Amino acid sequence: MNATAPGWLEVDCALCGGSKASTRFAAGIQRVVDCDGCGLVYITPRRNAETLLREVYDGSYWRSPAARERGYTDYLGQAESMRKSFRRRWRTLAGRFPKRATGRPYRALDVGCAAGYFLDVLVEQGFLVRGLEPSQAMAMEARRRHGEDAIGVGTLEQLPPGEEFDLISLWDVLEHLPDPVEALSRARERLAPGGTLVLETQNVASPLARLLGRRWHHYKHAEHLVHFNPNTLGQACERAGLEIIQMSSRNAGKFVDGAFLVERSARLWRGLPSLLAPLGRLGTGYINLGDELIVVAEARR
Repeated sequence: MNATAPGWLEVDCALCGGSKASTRFAAGIQRVVDCDGCGLVYITPRRNAETLLREVYDGSYWRSPAARERGYTDYLGQAESMRKSFRRRWRTLAGRFPKRATGRPYRALDVGCAAGYFLDVLVEQGFLVRGLEPSQAMAMEARRRHGEDAIGVGTLEQLPPGEEFDLISLWDVLEHLPDPVEALSRARERLAPGGTLVLETQNVASPLARLLGRRWHHYKHAEHLVHFNPNTLGQACERAGLEIIQMSSRNAGKFVDGAFLVERSARLWRGLPSLLAPLGRLGTGYINLGDELIVVAEARR
């Protein structure tokens, strides 16, 4: 296969549109590059939308035999760990949503909601919730708890005209999108007056990412199309008409079990999982490697 193979695209920078970039490293036919204009790190060539859906986001994505390259080892099996992680992340937002004197509930939209675990946490907080999820299988799982009307299959384009939300979330979504600025712009348009947008994505400039280089566990070239740092993430929000209120790695960690750590250790050395196998029996614990960022933003006035 070469870079011009059917289903693959050579792409320019998704942030500034620049065509000049410097290669960080090659990964098969793909290259991880830095835009010479704005500094965005991205992958080129990449699969087109149809090929991504067929080859990357197929049914095995959520129970992947090669999760360090794409997808999850067992997404549904991590349900309680996911909820615990989202409850931790909720701490970043809680102060922005005091109880209303009228008792009227806040409305929230989770973009890329998967099985709806963040929606579960929002319901605990008294929100009325909506979710959007491109995967039919995951949308059906979310509908099982939140109802068919609450969960749409697709993206922001599928929302009914005029529907607005007090909170819009994009957890681990932005890095998967070929045009993240457009997605942020569409989300901003759906914010109610005074509404909050929250997103989480990986930080390619973090100490861990710099230390590990090409072995960094978020370099999953099949699915992660762009890699932000604080500067380029700020540029993306500005271009989308958003004003950043807070950007931090605090509360951006996850609850994981020992099996997750063993599986991801293969990135460092192929033989490491065998040596660390006893860790697989460990229970769930919270870990924050400092290589993910949570951004809280509002529509720019």
